[in-house]
Amino acid sequence: MIHVGIHGSTGRVGRLLIDNLAKDKEAKPYVLHAIEDFGFTPPKDAVVTDDVCTLLQKSDVVIDFTISMGTEALLENALKHPTPLVIGTTGLNEHQQNLLKEAANNMPILYSTNMSLGVAVLNRLVELASKSLSDFDIEIVEQHHRFKKDAPSGTALTLGEHAARGRGLNLDDVRISGRNGLIGERTKDEIAIMALRGGDIVGRHTVGFYNDGEFIEMNHTATSRDTFAKGAIKAAKWIINQPNGLYTISDCLGL
Repeated sequence: MIHVGIHGSTGRVGRLLIDNLAKDKEAKPYVLHAIEDFGFTPPKDAVVTDDVCTLLQKSDVVIDFTISMGTEALLENALKHPTPLVIGTTGLNEHQQNLLKEAANNMPILYSTNMSLGVAVLNRLVELASKSLSDFDIEIVEQHHRFKKDAPSGTALTLGEHAARGRGLNLDDVRISGRNGLIGERTKDEIAIMALRGGDIVGRHTVGFYNDGEFIEMNHTATSRDTFAKGAIKAAKWIINQPNGLYTISDCLGL
């Protein structure tokens, strides 16, 4: 039985991870990291702690869905107590991304801005379409609930990175995240990533390829956060058998 630690166990996805692992035949929610009341009764056989070191030491693998500062604290402690990690937190800054890479030298880490298996496939399709449709304009639109704190979403940025990679471009050099006023014509290489916020939208991403006379749009819609929990659990079972290094959900699926 795989002992899974959950960092961010009181959050929306954390609760879903607990529920799914409670029914899993290969893994169980063993260590729950919490710094506030659960608001529900945690599994009776689980260890509940507010200490990140205890979380790492008692877990075979840790799944992290928190905020960027929470992930930073987890990585800093993991450097002292190496443990396989699955990280789904978005909005990491440059320092935190560098910390992620440093930690991956000492343990296997799977990091993805979206744990959806469908999004993993979409990333590959976008890269292929971008390369094949080199004359098409690329526009990406993401929609999320009103409570989401970062924009554009990590998933939209990852889709943008795959689109740019398909054309041998660096996303930071060509990304546009807003248009206003007399800005002139659209440049050939630019990749636009726009964010919409409202209601209780779990997540919707549209990648459009537009040309004179035709266009193609690829959509992914998450109707439940359970999608992310199930993907993370699949990733956790896979990552514990991998050598040290930094992986994505696409690696887990063999894409």
